Amino acid sequence: MRGIEIRDHERELHNFQLRVGFASFVVLLAFALLAARFFYLQVVQHATYASKAEDNRIAIVPIAPNRGLILDRNGVVLARNFSAYTLEIFPAKVKDPERTIGELSELVGIQAKDRARFRKLLAETRNAESLPIRTRLSDEEVARFAANRFRFPGVEIKARLFRQYPHGELASHLIGYIGRINTRDQEKLAKLGVEANYRGTDFIGKSGLEASYQQELHGSTGFEQVEIDAAGRGIRTLARTPAQAGNNVTLTVDIKLQQIAETAFGARRGALVAIEPSSGGVLAFVSKPGFDPNLFVDGIDPQSWAELNSSPDRPLNNRAIAGLYPPGSTFKPFMAMAALETGKRHFKSAINDPGYFEFGGRRFRDSKAGGHGYVDLHKSIVVSSDTFYYQLANDMGIDAIAGFIGRFGFGSKSGIDLEGEAVGVLPSPEWKQRRFASPEQKKWYAGETISIGIGQGYNAYTPMQLALAMATLAANGDMYRPRLVSHIDNLRTGERRHIEPVLQQRLALKPENVEFVKRAMADVNKEGTGARSFGSAQYTSGGKTGTAQVIGIKQGEKYDENKINERHRDHSLFIVFAPLQAPRIALMVIVENGGFGARAAAPIARTVLDYYLLGKVPGVLPGPLPADEDDKEGD
Repeated sequence: MRGIEIRDHERELHNFQLRVGFASFVVLLAFALLAARFFYLQVVQHATYASKAEDNRIAIVPIAPNRGLILDRNGVVLARNFSAYTLEIFPAKVKDPERTIGELSELVGIQAKDRARFRKLLAETRNAESLPIRTRLSDEEVARFAANRFRFPGVEIKARLFRQYPHGELASHLIGYIGRINTRDQEKLAKLGVEANYRGTDFIGKSGLEASYQQELHGSTGFEQVEIDAAGRGIRTLARTPAQAGNNVTLTVDIKLQQIAETAFGARRGALVAIEPSSGGVLAFVSKPGFDPNLFVDGIDPQSWAELNSSPDRPLNNRAIAGLYPPGSTFKPFMAMAALETGKRHFKSAINDPGYFEFGGRRFRDSKAGGHGYVDLHKSIVVSSDTFYYQLANDMGIDAIAGFIGRFGFGSKSGIDLEGEAVGVLPSPEWKQRRFASPEQKKWYAGETISIGIGQGYNAYTPMQLALAMATLAANGDMYRPRLVSHIDNLRTGERRHIEPVLQQRLALKPENVEFVKRAMADVNKEGTGARSFGSAQYTSGGKTGTAQVIGIKQGEKYDENKINERHRDHSLFIVFAPLQAPRIALMVIVENGGFGARAAAPIARTVLDYYLLGKVPGVLPGPLPADEDDKEGD
């Protein structure tokens, strides 16, 4: 007989009640935690999450400011803005840009250069929100894309401001150009602490005045609060802080004078700088050849960039402030001033010029075979006697030459309001110690001083330095800092800020010495090496021709430019100021490989002065004067 199982109902009930109680506790605890979390999120963190929700609904969109205008001294616009539609790709939202571009090309004309430019921008620009694949869309292209917009997530049409340079290549090195902001630009803006003001700005000044006056021209970025939908598209504008346009920059340059100067060069390479001696205002600033800055507005395509960089004419090189050239005989008036001021020569000092100067067993030859005969200080400038200045350099010594010549700005930056200015080379024993490595190269030899006296040897200066030296001499020793900007206008406040002339130094020159050299330079243009260009002028000017060797000629050989490669021929230089008694303009011209200074550079200077002083517009632009026997009697 089986045993009968007796169940303990009271114990089972107790255990069941314990389990129910524990489960109830867990449920209540869970609800308590959930309620606490709800309280934390909805009450304690209400402001935070309300802000985030608002951020998801509202986008802050930067508004790029209108870039300021650049105008010449007469109000002619040299750089302005225009608006156009741009088709842009957002790299973060497009998985396969190449495929997307291919599909877009069925709706909008996209050329190979557009694709190449997009790839270049994609590689160079870090964290770009969007990049253009096509700019300046037509109304028809805009409508065609708008109808198919749903097919292209991550592609948008935007209204953009573009820079325009209405005069093309004219004054391109002066005005400069803008380009898309790259990594290096972003780092520079961060160092300046202004990167926040560049939100929404795609372009920045890269060269010329566009770069040096970037902060004036840029303006202040504005912002819009825009309500957006789930797809990120704007529905309506909730609030707006307008952008403030950049300031307008007005120059000291006369663009008509600039045009006449550039046209006078023709296809020749070189530079011209014209300065107002009494203020330092730059009247014309030429570097030839130039380039079209409009090529950079959309982001230059690789083919155009390669052509500019590979050209043997170096069109991107700003010769006026970065080109270094021997000054040739344009150096002689300053050597004459040094001789008078240091007492090494006086007005009546004279030599017999046999056509050479012998030193250390070497014969330094004059440009005129047989020499100039009796030559005093005045005649040495008029006929450009090399022999006179060989001997003078030897008598003065390199330390005295460098010490005095440096006061005229040779071998120093002029301080012009442009980036990229070269220092130049003012030769001295100290310079040679710094420049060369071996002990033998570091040593200064007395024979090296001889060529310095005629502007050859180690001498290497920028056209700007020569123009500034000429302006300083014309102003009787007053050296004003060269400047390109006359005044800056704030369009928001109406305030005009003038850029005042800055007197950098006043050279303590004896007035009689300055007058003597000026008179000699006036006779250069009346009866000397500049007479063929200036003998018939309706005003009196003081000038000096110069010829600078590009390659050395072996001793005993005769220079024959017809047997030399064009790019190895001598440079043609000319410095001049006018009028004689109250100079209003001083300028320097260099024509690369142009030969004698009187032939190529002087006619260009005459054309510029005729327009500036007389208002004469040339009917026939000057070419280089034909060579004749007079060329061999100086440069």
